[in-house]
Amino acid sequence: MKSLLYWGGIVVLAVVLGLGSAMLVMRTGGMGDDVTIGPWHASLAAGSASADMYTRARVARFGLLALDKKETLYYTASTDSAGETLSGSCTYVVTGNDLATRWWSVTAYGPDSFLIPNEAGIYSFSKTTVKREADGHYIVRVSANHQEGNWLPVKLGERFDMTARFYNPDASVYADPGAAKLPTIVKESCK
Repeated sequence: MKSLLYWGGIVVLAVVLGLGSAMLVMRTGGMGDDVTIGPWHASLAAGSASADMYTRARVARFGLLALDKKETLYYTASTDSAGETLSGSCTYVVTGNDLATRWWSVTAYGPDSFLIPNEAGIYSFSKTTVKREADGHYIVRVSANHQEGNWLPVKLGERFDMTARFYNPDASVYADPGAAKLPTIVKESCK
């Protein structure tokens, strides 16, 4: 009986450690072949046949309806350009120019990795919806409080992430994904 309890305990411990380490890697670990540009990170393995089991699990868990790597590259930011965690208690200014791709979008996601519900019904800005300045660049304010112009609502007090999607990226982006021009994310104020 002691032997059965001993080996049963070992099996349970192994399962708990295995599942726990897999969940930890899925939540905090990179997905392999990572590229970083300022606050933006991309996994070049995501959406490819070379993706390992952890990358596939992360995409299944957090990358709802992720497209094949041949069609789309995803860059995600969980911090601002100064390296501080994005918070709904602050207002951020996201500034950039058109991304080197046929079509792009920048979207905010809540801590559950889903769109952030808001009364304005605004969830992202894209190449075709963002209003531009006279010189062609855009400015988007990300805030829990209503902002004039391009405003991307988030929830007060909650952390959030932003994803920049490159749909049919230019050949230059595939050749050097670490040199892609992405918007800056600058904290303007906090409550």
